[in-house]
Order: sequence, then C-alpha cells, then structure tokens
Amino acid sequence: MTERMSTLVQSALAMTIGILQFTAVTAQAADYDVGSLHLAQPWSRATPKGASAGAAYLTVTNNGAAPDRLSCAGSDAAAQCQIHTMSMENGVMKMRPVEGGLEIKPGETVTLKPGSDHLMLMKLKHPLEAGKTVEATLQFDKAGTINVAFPILAMGAAAPGAPAGGGSIDDGRARRPNDAAGPALVVGTASGGRL
Repeated sequence: MTERMSTLVQSALAMTIGILQFTAVTAQAADYDVGSLHLAQPWSRATPKGASAGAAYLTVTNNGAAPDRLSCAGSDAAAQCQIHTMSMENGVMKMRPVEGGLEIKPGETVTLKPGSDHLMLMKLKHPLEAGKTVEATLQFDKAGTINVAFPILAMGAAAPGAPAGGGSIDDGRARRPNDAAGPALVVGTASGGRL
C-alpha cells in the first residue's frame, strides 16, 4: 500500500470513529423541564489538554406567561460558570459575560450555540473529554434551579442536528442592549479551536 493510500485509510478510519462517537453521545442527551421552561439538546465540546475554558450549549423554551432569566450557578468541571455572548466588533470576534442573566421572554425559544450566547466554563478543573458528560447547575429567577448533564462531543463538532461545520461564528442575530456590559474577551482556545 502506498503512503498516500495509507494516509487516506487512516483519515477515513478517524472520520468513522468521530461519527460513531458523535452518534453515541447525542443519543445520551436528555431534555429537562423546570417550571414553565423546557430545556433541550444540551451538549458541549471537548477541550484540549491544558485549556482553561470550555463552553456548553442548549435550547431553552419559555412556555409560560412571564419572562425568566438564566444564569449558570456552577459546574462540576469548572471553578466558574457564566452566560456569555459573542459579537463582531471592527472585524474582531469578542466575548462578554451577560450581566444579570439571559432573559427568555414568554413564548420565546433561545438557542445557546457556538458563536452566540453560551455557557462559559472557566478555570476548568480538568479537560472536557469526548464521550463523557459535564454537569452544570442552571439558575432561573422564577423557575428555580436544575442540574443538567451536557454530553461532550469531539473538538470542533457541529451542534447536534446541524450540518458538519455548523455553529458558525456569525449567526446574524442582533445583540440585546444588556449584552454590551462587561469587559470584552477575544475568543479562542490554546489550540486555536473555536468555543
């Protein structure tokens, strides 16, 4: 077998393993209900060794008649957990904490996803490993507190149900006024991957 053919076989095998890992992990994701809120498709991405931060994502639907606010109260894998937002400013992607929590209006569905609002896991205690889960305690002003398990997908994985390469940085969504509060952080990971 030629060296080029060997490389192609190895690449195909690696891609197959990645697809199988993705399929196995997404099958483990559970939906949650707390008060009038429905939480769906929680997930996270693996982080490289030595990374100090990671991110987690989910969709929240407010089926109630009153708005609620989402905050991250804690995580088993990180010393700090916050809701962050991302925006493009002068050609540079910036990330900021959402002060006071993320509002979810009645009848609204909010998707926390790469390149947009997300749970930021800071000061990681250990790397997030594909095939495992990360736990986070989410706090809602009205609905209360709930523990959520976020299955960890491979580094760079697209959101569950999204086409490969999904979860782009520029989702075209307008930012809420309260998202401008707080210091900006330039986004990236030690390996140059996206959060």
